Amino acid sequence: MGKKSRSRTGTGGVAEPPGQVPVVGARVPCPCGSGRRYKACHGRMQRAEAVRFVGRPFEGLDGEPDWVALREIVPAATAAVRTAPEYGARDVTVSSVLPMAWPAMHRADGSVLVGLQTRSGSGDASRDVAAALLAALDTQPGTPVPPGELPGPGPRLQDVLDPVVPFEVTVHPGFDYWLAGTEGVSDEVRESMERANAAVVPTSRLTSVDAAYWCEIGTRRHLRWVLPQREEDLLDALARLHATERSALVDGARYVGAFRADGLLVPVWDLPPGTAADDLEKPAVAWARSLDEALADRAPLTAAERRARSGVVGRQLTLR
Repeated sequence: MGKKSRSRTGTGGVAEPPGQVPVVGARVPCPCGSGRRYKACHGRMQRAEAVRFVGRPFEGLDGEPDWVALREIVPAATAAVRTAPEYGARDVTVSSVLPMAWPAMHRADGSVLVGLQTRSGSGDASRDVAAALLAALDTQPGTPVPPGELPGPGPRLQDVLDPVVPFEVTVHPGFDYWLAGTEGVSDEVRESMERANAAVVPTSRLTSVDAAYWCEIGTRRHLRWVLPQREEDLLDALARLHATERSALVDGARYVGAFRADGLLVPVWDLPPGTAADDLEKPAVAWARSLDEALADRAPLTAAERRARSGVVGRQLTLR
């Protein structure tokens, strides 16, 4: 005789998915009809879904590497997107960060901004941003969307955004765009902008290749380049380049390693003093061509390349 199942379900004997059961108080009976309290039934499922980890949250979006860059490494940047027709076909500005790290804001002029760098979130950044965006569309103009509870199941950016609108990034020298065209801004918001402007890292996006960002930190200059290829293939290709002394990008530069962010690999170079972003345009194109050649090479790694790969892997750092 088989064991009785400890889980009970609603009518029909089939458990309803979390997204189809209304959210109620933790101690009241679950609306699914199981007889258990909500927190012990579908409330638990809601929590589990909210923290479910998605390794590449922006996969499938146009400009995935730039989405990752704005979320992880670029201080002040924006890009225009549009919601799909079923979500109102509304123009929305994606911002690297918003005042007080708000998830989104519906400005008094009717424009909607959504932020990528926030203080908290679930295991799926795409779901978090989509929830904040939809909340901003539903709020009154002049109202921010403050941090709140994890959003639970629901549409992701891949569902909400119009895929035909390209994700084109504009890097800003500071955060004055937060207040552009607005009046009557609170002292708290203005102070937040001033603090952010004082700490901003000068950054430029290269125009000759995708998702490569030059930055100046103190007296040092770096290039961080978000790459979309599969990580294992990239590591092999980087090892081939490193073993043949082709990983430096420009004379005097040094490849220092790569970190992982939102499922993509981000190689980093230390640049010679005085190197400007414009100085990297042609070398970046040439390096990208060399990378493509290395990615196309399917021969087993040589002994020197295997040693180089161990060094490349040893220099990795995971941000998220």
